[in-house]
Amino acid sequence: MKRKLIAAVGVAGMMAGVAACGNGGDDKGTADAGGAKEITVWVMDGSAPKAWIDEVNKEFSAKHPGVTVKVEVQAWKGIQEKVTTALSESTPPDVLELGNTQTAGYAVTGGLADLTKEKGKLGADAWQKTMLASAEYEGKLYSAPWYAANRVVVYDKKAFAKAGVTPPTTRDEWIAGLEKLKAADPSSQPIYLPGQSWYVLAGFVWDEGGDLAVKDGGKWKGGLGTPQAASAMEFYKKLQSYSTAPKDKDEATPQQSTDIVPKGGVASWIGLGWEAGGAEKALKEAGKEADFGYFPIPGKTADKPGTVFLGGSNLAVAERSKNKELAKEWLALAAGKDQMTKYAAEIKGASLPNQAAANFTPAAGSFAEAMGKAGVNGKITPVTPGWANVETEPNPVKEFMTKVLKGEDAAKAGADADKEIASRINK
Repeated sequence: MKRKLIAAVGVAGMMAGVAACGNGGDDKGTADAGGAKEITVWVMDGSAPKAWIDEVNKEFSAKHPGVTVKVEVQAWKGIQEKVTTALSESTPPDVLELGNTQTAGYAVTGGLADLTKEKGKLGADAWQKTMLASAEYEGKLYSAPWYAANRVVVYDKKAFAKAGVTPPTTRDEWIAGLEKLKAADPSSQPIYLPGQSWYVLAGFVWDEGGDLAVKDGGKWKGGLGTPQAASAMEFYKKLQSYSTAPKDKDEATPQQSTDIVPKGGVASWIGLGWEAGGAEKALKEAGKEADFGYFPIPGKTADKPGTVFLGGSNLAVAERSKNKELAKEWLALAAGKDQMTKYAAEIKGASLPNQAAANFTPAAGSFAEAMGKAGVNGKITPVTPGWANVETEPNPVKEFMTKVLKGEDAAKAGADADKEIASRINK
């Protein structure tokens, strides 16, 4: 399920914690016999560690005697439909977690409360700007950014040492290292890179100054038929030439971390934190040693890492909440510096908190350290309700990539993809 969320919203269960339900009565939004009230909070499976959610609710209850918080853990499968239905009903959850690429879509329907006037109370000035962008739509704030995560390069330390390769800091060094890995062990893949890892390509497009789609007047148009996208795809094609991965599949088909890497013969690959953890577990179960190192996807120059897609989740208040003010109070507490600092410590740097002041100090050489270095140069997909339509299968970005990898001209393939993107994104 976590893998599916990555495909949908670029985030996947980076945390190992399990969310837990708090106490609560049955009459949400109304006073019970003792005058108490209850608010309901929806969080996704794996997002909110029990110790942290208990701490938030304890502090909230201390500030609001008689008010209880009912935390309901939601499964990834079918969540978009469930949220859409819930927000249209008269008694929706008061606070709910949304993927950062989903927020605009729910905001435009009127299902989310406008939090613009609450920016000061919520501490919006401290939020990381990239995360904040996903929480806003047409100049108004509809959610609070919660956490985000991004991909890094995962490598086999023994393979790199054998080839005399050290973690690169530029694209040129990266390619040179792959050449050395290929020479040192021709039977191994210097990098495993499927043809349709489109979040990776998105970073290369951003590095070139382009985007997957741009607004042109009152309409959106695709950005793959541009020189910037062609240059990005040229570099992707060069990287992919060092891999035997299929050109018409993504990183989840087959799942690279559990179906490919544990079999051996992969010197490096690009993945998320939960994927690295999954690969380590699978290797150990197979009786093999997992000795991974991590580095940010290199940029064109050593002074800045490559741009990465920053997927994650936001916390929003339902417009039809019967306890909107209490919901805003809970949101301000959960998304504030103190609780976000505790959150980051609890998940041990598995994702990035909404503000730099709350960052966890990861261990040297860890995935979290590499992710944090790369995350400072993170971006998100176009913030518009129609973007969700672009990501549905068959994904035109993926199809563009496969066509180019199989020899089609990038400009032509990009122009075809742009037509499909435009028809979907403007719905």
